[in-house]
Amino acid sequence: MARILITGGTGLVGKKLTEMLIDKNHEVIILSRNPTKENEYKWDILSNYVDEKALLHTDYMIHLAGAGIADERWTAKRKQVIIDSRVNSANLLFDKISELKINLKGFISASGIGYYGAVTSDTIFKETDKAGTDFLADVCQKWENAAHQFSTKNIPVTILRTGIVLADKGGALDKMKTPIISPLGSGNQFLPWIHIDDLCLMYIKAIDDNLTGIFNAVAPEHQTSKTFSKTLAKSIKRPFVGIGVPSFMLNLLFGELAIILLEGSRISAKKIEKSGFSFRFDTLKKALKNV
Repeated sequence: MARILITGGTGLVGKKLTEMLIDKNHEVIILSRNPTKENEYKWDILSNYVDEKALLHTDYMIHLAGAGIADERWTAKRKQVIIDSRVNSANLLFDKISELKINLKGFISASGIGYYGAVTSDTIFKETDKAGTDFLADVCQKWENAAHQFSTKNIPVTILRTGIVLADKGGALDKMKTPIISPLGSGNQFLPWIHIDDLCLMYIKAIDDNLTGIFNAVAPEHQTSKTFSKTLAKSIKRPFVGIGVPSFMLNLLFGELAIILLEGSRISAKKIEKSGFSFRFDTLKKALKNV
């Protein structure tokens, strides 16, 4: 049994991961701006405050905190919020564990497949590929650099570059379940996805098996916007229209943010599979049937 601190514990992945860790008899501590439960403790990134009681005797930290990438248009102010919510929060944790001399067994951080850039290409991106050059790639690099500083204290660091998370409630899937299902833009861009259970099991594997390093957290099956939409329509018994929502409309609606809807490449899941991880939901059909 380990004592595990989670940031972003009240979010989509955080809630599910908390449940699964408690089921495995781990003690879970949540950092929250508005703590209400017994296992929740206050933190405030703006004023550099963390309730120290939350940190004492912690074995692992799982860093999921971060403002939603697709929640609002990317104004200059919003972009800064997206970066700061990830980076400043990790910096705060690092400063506090250094100050309190807490000897963590591991620091496990979320990141995104946006690391490779929002591009549609023939490349199947592996963990060793270099970062992209757009805004999301910049966010992911800064996010990961903030996590890597923990290794300067000889704390093992694990980073999971995550695709679109499919869950039964909340997340991207809710927004996709429109009355008529159709692809976006050309429909040829890839949509790397992962079932929420598989993602949480990767975090648990990082703890149980001392899994360290960088891993792509995506299912091994590749889907384009077109094939994803078709499978989704069939799964929820809604009409599918093969003509994509025009790119110019998405650009008008979402501004620069539209790039994450209109571009996407395949991402390799081979490294996590080689570590001994086996997916419960390796196909979209299985994942959608479950959620």
